Amino acid sequence: MCQLLGMNCNVPTDICFSFEGFAKRGGKTDDHRDGWGIAFFEGKGCRIFLDAKPSIFSPIADLVRHYPIHSTHVIAHIRKATQGEVILENCHPFRRELWGRYWVFAHNGDLKDFHPKDFNFYQPVGNTDSEKAFCLILDRLRECFPQKKPPLEKLYSVLGEITQTLAEKGTFNYLLSDGEHFFAHCSTKLSYIVRQAPFAAAHLIDQDMTVDFSELTTPSDRVAVIATTPLTDNEVWTQILPGELLVFQDGLPQKFA
Repeated sequence: MCQLLGMNCNVPTDICFSFEGFAKRGGKTDDHRDGWGIAFFEGKGCRIFLDAKPSIFSPIADLVRHYPIHSTHVIAHIRKATQGEVILENCHPFRRELWGRYWVFAHNGDLKDFHPKDFNFYQPVGNTDSEKAFCLILDRLRECFPQKKPPLEKLYSVLGEITQTLAEKGTFNYLLSDGEHFFAHCSTKLSYIVRQAPFAAAHLIDQDMTVDFSELTTPSDRVAVIATTPLTDNEVWTQILPGELLVFQDGLPQKFA
């Protein structure tokens, strides 16, 4: 299946180090060769880079690896197709507008026998189960809260309900953000790490590369990195439990009852 990478932090930060290792999984250290994508929130704006080529061969991936875009919310994805052709419109992450904000979504998994037809406002462009699920999520949120974004507790409750319904269709690991709140749902496999003072060095699993974050940060910085499988081999990653829906804010995870 696909692989996910996310970052949420309290100050704009670049994801170059994590993406360096993550991109290698798109055809070198793993067999996710069916396209990739990454989204960066910058204020209310959102940059998205997509390519149907494997990330290890993509000139666009090279640009992202060497261009330190600073953001507090980042979602990336490398694809191993289970549904839909290997074409650009099927590359994650997907983006739509809701309540005057961009929403970005990426999915790892396979929703079996999932052929919804009852879309309302949001329509899929490609033919993946992932984009269909994203459209259904936003349709449900728009239906429940037609005028404006609700308080986080109410948003979390409705998102949790639709997430549980979709997860019954198959494997449904996902990352979702509007640049203000960052949601991560684990169906089978998803981990995170929070880096904060005192910062230390980290070594990538997929590339022989080490970065000493104490040289690049301030004591008040805090960064959460979320990934399908850990990206480093000298840090302790926390496994998100199956069925958990976490909200990350300012580099810290939260879970509502």
